[in-house]
Amino acid sequence: MGLNHSNPKLFPGDIVEYPRNKYFSHFGIYFGERDGVPYVAHLTCRDADTKIPLFGRALRSEIKLDPLEMLGTKYKVNNMLDDTHSPRDFHSVVKPAIEDMMGREVTFDMLFHNSEHQATLFRYGVKKSQQIELIYKHIMPAWKKLFDKKQL
Repeated sequence: MGLNHSNPKLFPGDIVEYPRNKYFSHFGIYFGERDGVPYVAHLTCRDADTKIPLFGRALRSEIKLDPLEMLGTKYKVNNMLDDTHSPRDFHSVVKPAIEDMMGREVTFDMLFHNSEHQATLFRYGVKKSQQIELIYKHIMPAWKKLFDKKQL
């Protein structure tokens, strides 16, 4: 998930991707500027009781609004589903949805509700994680073998 370029032009409602390592990225929605500071809304378990989610889950996660570069200085716009799904209007749908979710506890789940799922849910109304789908392609054959041998 390489960067096309750093510091791209952002528009409210864009999905912002912050690569974390070779396999995973963190995602948020560009929210716009407040007092000249650009902000991103994202699902985070940063302030959850457990710093590392247990079994890929953190029960006390939430949607936070943080300065764009607080999440990382290397990022890109990744509106990955624009070819197959229409983006929802930022001002009438996405922004009110983000504001409604802020402060609520949300369960973070690596496989079923991660930051990419949340970002696509805000932008498109569809919960999807392409990075998890790639992982499934690798782990499902191994799981199938164990399942067939009744070891799983």
